[in-house]
Amino acid sequence: MSKVGKIVIVTVLIAAVVVVLAVKQNRSDQGAATQDGVVASRQVPAEYRPEQLTGKGLPVLIDLGADKCIPCKMMAPILEELKSEYEGTLIVEFIDVWKNPDEAPKYGIKLIPTQIFYDASGKELFRHEGFFSKEDILSKWKELGIEVTKTK
Repeated sequence: MSKVGKIVIVTVLIAAVVVVLAVKQNRSDQGAATQDGVVASRQVPAEYRPEQLTGKGLPVLIDLGADKCIPCKMMAPILEELKSEYEGTLIVEFIDVWKNPDEAPKYGIKLIPTQIFYDASGKELFRHEGFFSKEDILSKWKELGIEVTKTK
């Protein structure tokens, strides 16, 4: 199969997933979106509450994507770096919505990857759809007024 053919197939598959997630979102919308991508009434599901993960109130970055999604694959090393370098000051979680299809509607996901920023109390502060560089993620935390400190 030619390179162009493979690219077309991957693009069609990604589009199909986005459509399925959008339809699910419309059926089970859990909160109304406000300015800057913040969802006012949505909180971190219990299993991702910072105090349950570490016993400390820490900010949380959740990335929802899929192991086989190309932009998600590009995010994987960034998430691992953040998880390692900011251990103890930031919790970084990845949820594969293809392997765990019930998770996407819980978070109102329309597109993968989606990164959701939560403060230490579990309040959603910001969400971003698509690839997000390490520098942009760190800048966003700073812009949100949350200081994450490199530990390694």
